[in-house]
Amino acid sequence: MSVHDHPIQIARRHLPQGAELANIGGPAPRPAVLAADMTGDRIPEITAVYRLQGELFVMVLVYREGRYEAAARMKGPGYGVTYMAAAPVLQPGTNHVVIGWQIGSIWSKLSVYAWSGEVLTDAAPPGMSFSFVHVEDMPGTNGRDGQAEIALWIHDTGDAYRVDVVRWSRGAFVPAPDAYRYYFPTVVRYYEGLTRKHPDYSFYWYYLADAQYRAGMPEPALASVRRALSFPDPYPSKETLRELERNIEQALHGSGRFPRPSGLFPASLKTTHGTKWGYIDAEGKLVIPAQFDDARDFQQNGLAVAAAGGKYGVIDSAGRFVVQPRYQWINPFSEGRAVANDEQGFTLINQEGRVLTRKTYAFIADMHEGRAVFNDPAGGNGSSRYGYLDPEGHEAIAAQFAEAGDFSGGKAVVKIRENEYALIDRNGRRLATYPYAYVGPIGEGLLAFQKVAGGKYGYIDEKGSVAIPAAFASAFPFHQGRAIVNTAEDYQSRFGVIDRQGEWVIRPEYDDIRDLNEGRFALGRAVDPQQPYIGSLYAIADENGRRLTDFLYRDVTNYGGGLASASDGRYTFFIDLTGNPAPGYPRVGGSGTLERENEGLIKAFVDQRLSYIDRSGRVIWRQNTVIPLQPPYLVKEEKYKPNPDYLVYDPVVEGIKDPAAQRSVNARLKELSQVKPVPADQTLDYTYTGDFQVLFYKQNLLVLELDGYRYPLGAAHGMPTKAFALIDLATGRMFRLNDLFKPGSDYVKRLSDIVGRQIEEDPQYAYVFPGSYQGISPDQSFYVTEDALHLVFDPYEIAPYAAGFPTFMIPFAQIRDLIDTTGAFWKAFH
Repeated sequence: MSVHDHPIQIARRHLPQGAELANIGGPAPRPAVLAADMTGDRIPEITAVYRLQGELFVMVLVYREGRYEAAARMKGPGYGVTYMAAAPVLQPGTNHVVIGWQIGSIWSKLSVYAWSGEVLTDAAPPGMSFSFVHVEDMPGTNGRDGQAEIALWIHDTGDAYRVDVVRWSRGAFVPAPDAYRYYFPTVVRYYEGLTRKHPDYSFYWYYLADAQYRAGMPEPALASVRRALSFPDPYPSKETLRELERNIEQALHGSGRFPRPSGLFPASLKTTHGTKWGYIDAEGKLVIPAQFDDARDFQQNGLAVAAAGGKYGVIDSAGRFVVQPRYQWINPFSEGRAVANDEQGFTLINQEGRVLTRKTYAFIADMHEGRAVFNDPAGGNGSSRYGYLDPEGHEAIAAQFAEAGDFSGGKAVVKIRENEYALIDRNGRRLATYPYAYVGPIGEGLLAFQKVAGGKYGYIDEKGSVAIPAAFASAFPFHQGRAIVNTAEDYQSRFGVIDRQGEWVIRPEYDDIRDLNEGRFALGRAVDPQQPYIGSLYAIADENGRRLTDFLYRDVTNYGGGLASASDGRYTFFIDLTGNPAPGYPRVGGSGTLERENEGLIKAFVDQRLSYIDRSGRVIWRQNTVIPLQPPYLVKEEKYKPNPDYLVYDPVVEGIKDPAAQRSVNARLKELSQVKPVPADQTLDYTYTGDFQVLFYKQNLLVLELDGYRYPLGAAHGMPTKAFALIDLATGRMFRLNDLFKPGSDYVKRLSDIVGRQIEEDPQYAYVFPGSYQGISPDQSFYVTEDALHLVFDPYEIAPYAAGFPTFMIPFAQIRDLIDTTGAFWKAFH
């Protein structure tokens, strides 16, 4: 048996008694025998698949001492062989045997065998299957690297296949997005042919759009996905197509080929009148001055929500209000409509600001598929009921439901009454009725349900048939063929992921799981298992449950365009679909998020501060850290972050003539800002953030507001704090409330009486707990502005938490007889 003998002959000589060589299926079947050097000694090993007693086996023959001998045998899955090749899949320069084991009429299980000289191992996970496969060293960013990628064509419906391109990296098969532009043009051509042949099949348009997107063809991809969305019953779902559309638009934004109509980005500045917002261009130039109390992103309609005077309106790209600022809040536009609310309630407005609704409502949701949920307290026998508005503000479906969800794919889930839910169409017609205690929103044709209150959750189909039996403590909507569920009892956490058959894709053993889109999940393990509420560290896993990283990240955002923002507590950066830091993007010190903008900008909101950087990390714009006052005075911002969970920005005042007084002022400001020793190497059971702003500045009087928020991890909410520092810059003196009044005056009683009357007579203070107000204290928290004194109470002190800090304004004219107009306090700003 020479090395020069034919491999098939050699393989046949080593078959066990009664065995026969298997054939590789196809138009021209051939024996499943392969000769390839798998050890680097330039002598080929022979791999063969044979059938024995109805089962398949793979064997490896190695050349030793002048002849081939069987070195390994392993049972194979399935009942046939559809593919067999040798390629350097697991590492460059070394061949590995790739076998497709037939497990169904159009399904094969992939195996990638490595031969170490002693042991034959299959590196492919059990669930790695395909309908067609292509193995090739595909050029990536830096060309071909000597390691082969694998393209898996996975049958979906008709002649449609989902295509994944993967490579072996760090012990697992992971997506190879850098090879997409090489391989996916082939997929594009395939689906272009199918859409020409079957222009009315929405699923071919979906897969064409997906292939064009991954091939780096965003313009035709956008046209294709919108064609897919135009069908009455789009495939796979309108939700999935909308997500693909957003990803394509994001790719166009990033390429600069699909810029926002404005090309402007919100930016904040600290001023002597508090934090103000304006807009910068891509060069970092402040194009619209910092004049707004708040400013949101410009939307595709060229408009942005902004606030002035404590009220919200809508501006155009010139900074002009096209909707005057008179609302407490305005949502982003959806389908050309925006929800706005004021003191009277919620309304629906168009892009010109015209109010479309005939009355105000207790609640209106954003428009989805031409319908917006509304709540009418007067609906249905005097009880609160939900209905749906159309884009013109008419009640398309009258208020009649106990609960109502958004429309998706022309359907919505509503609650009729206790233990009765229904599926309705856009006209309110009932499509199905569900006699259950709970039914959740539609997720790819399946709905979470709970048969009885307090019972387990499972999934039903849209007709109401049980698809996955109730076995979970909680269940979330399906997305991309996967759903997150919890199996733990008593409000504990043991999360996993199931497929549409209810089989585990990710076992239920995690404290948290997040669906990150694009086939990726964040798996959370508690930092301290005895205190899981402290938080988790996250690993990235693929849609098949393969963990791609260790538990590295304190936070991860959803993927978009192949990237997600992640933070490890020290740095914030982009990760790619492998779960590892994405090459070619910056790392920013601190915790937060990064977001790609158009024109090459990256928006960084890190450690509670906004900045814009480019891909090299160069800062294009960041919020100022010095607030200039009248020379020689200024306020500088200092950052104190001794622990990832403790962050304070505290003010430092400069320019006070007396150095000792200046040191004393700044020491007191640090104390009020909660700058104190905090262990650096210890996980805290709370988070704390602190910040400041200039509330008022005139002549020598500087008024600072010092805000804090302490959140005990696991609590329902945290506790905010406010402190006020009123500083005479000429002397460094910090004023107290009694410093404003004449010595010996009974300012406490007078101010207490005024506040009491405001509570009794002004409807805006109706939230005050009856009998809780007993007057002010001599050192009541306060600040002053040009014409008034403002008295501030803490949350829960006289009102519910939701009321925030009850504040009472008392004009100076009302208490002028009490004020010491010759005193240092008054003269500091008069």
